[in-house]
Amino acid sequence: MSVLPGGLRVCVESVPQYGRGLAAVALTVAAGGDDDPAGRHGTAHLVEHLMFPRSGGGSADPTGEGYAALVAGAGGVCNAETHRDHTVFHTTVPAESLPDALAWEARRLLGFAPTEDVIRTETDVIGEEIRGAGDAGRSWESALGALYPGSRDSFGTAAELAGITAGEVEAFFRAHYTARRMVLSVVGDVDPAGVMAVVRAVFAGVGVIRVAGEAGAADWIRAAGEARTAREIRTAPLPSGRPGVAVGHPLPDPVADRPAYLAQAVLAQVLGRSRLPALARSARDGHRLTSATVTCGYHGQWLASAAPDLTLAVLGRAPGTEVDAAVGIWRSVLRAVAEGPLPEAEHRRAVNSLLVAWHRQADSLPTRAVALGRDALLLPGSAGPDALPAELRRTTPAEVAAAARALLEGPATVTELAPQARTVPTARAHTVLTARAGTELAPQARTVPIARAGTELAPQKGTVG
Repeated sequence: MSVLPGGLRVCVESVPQYGRGLAAVALTVAAGGDDDPAGRHGTAHLVEHLMFPRSGGGSADPTGEGYAALVAGAGGVCNAETHRDHTVFHTTVPAESLPDALAWEARRLLGFAPTEDVIRTETDVIGEEIRGAGDAGRSWESALGALYPGSRDSFGTAAELAGITAGEVEAFFRAHYTARRMVLSVVGDVDPAGVMAVVRAVFAGVGVIRVAGEAGAADWIRAAGEARTAREIRTAPLPSGRPGVAVGHPLPDPVADRPAYLAQAVLAQVLGRSRLPALARSARDGHRLTSATVTCGYHGQWLASAAPDLTLAVLGRAPGTEVDAAVGIWRSVLRAVAEGPLPEAEHRRAVNSLLVAWHRQADSLPTRAVALGRDALLLPGSAGPDALPAELRRTTPAEVAAAARALLEGPATVTELAPQARTVPTARAHTVLTARAGTELAPQARTVPIARAGTELAPQKGTVG
């Protein structure tokens, strides 16, 4: 890790064994939905879109090619994700094209100046994405807002974005996309000294100009707000494709209480892989669940966000099964684990499944680049992604039982998922709709995993982008 004179932190890792001949660049910025100005919910998401100009020709892009076109022309791929507390841009290119990719990254930061026409186009795209958001995303955002009043989701509000101006967008960018609020991480088949030489040359002027109202050097570090203490918080019903209920619980702070946080990840795996599926296939007291999933962390991405964060259970209800009955089943499963001890074999299977997921992703260069940036920006003191397997192995059955008790004894949100006819909008040709946000701009073969028990460690969408 190096720090440039302006405050930009740069992490370079040479791991040719994970992608020979390739390099990944991630730019992680401490700006997300929580930073949206009052009355302009979705500004962070909009800035993410505007960082991918589709054509150029100005001083920032003299070739007339947009960022994505330049990356694709080098045989690379790029993507981005807007989260509640940060935005991350990641690009993978052949290692020989890394100097160019770094120059393009710096150039779009230095030349950020969107026009009103482009802003209107992208706000329309975001409006489509919000309308196309999945049920799970809405449930997660509803639970977070109920537990932590004032938290803002990363999607945005189409009506508030409709009138946003270029001046407002640029003011947000200048205030939040500053050197001290960004981490640049580069991993792959690279020479660290050579990378740093290029970074120092092309990023010298990035984010170094302070503006009125800019946060101080350490102000970007968010403290977890106090969760509501009511035992059960009922939120407004949400439309869904089938009847169900979503139950949300606050997670421990992954920095201040990391062992308890990891125990929650293991608990989610236990519940999602063995305990709940068995109940979903059998009747209990005349009530039945048709499906059950548990996700740990931001939209199923654990260790992808600072506190506050959630565990979310989404339970499908069979005809005749009321919301309270479904919640009762969920709590009975938690009690069974809390009263433990959890059988050693079941605990080991849960930990091993998380380890397998980690090892499956360990050779993903963008995953490593994103993880390094997030650790540096959001999880100070983290030993890094390679320390995670040992941390998981230290999690004990007793800690998992304590995690279940914490969910039972702490506050929880309950949201009814009520079926109603919905029209799913057709995506525009240049937009990929997913359950959350990001900006898919380069063709690539992708498998979108179903987030179960928070096992997916790869970069996914942060809102709908």
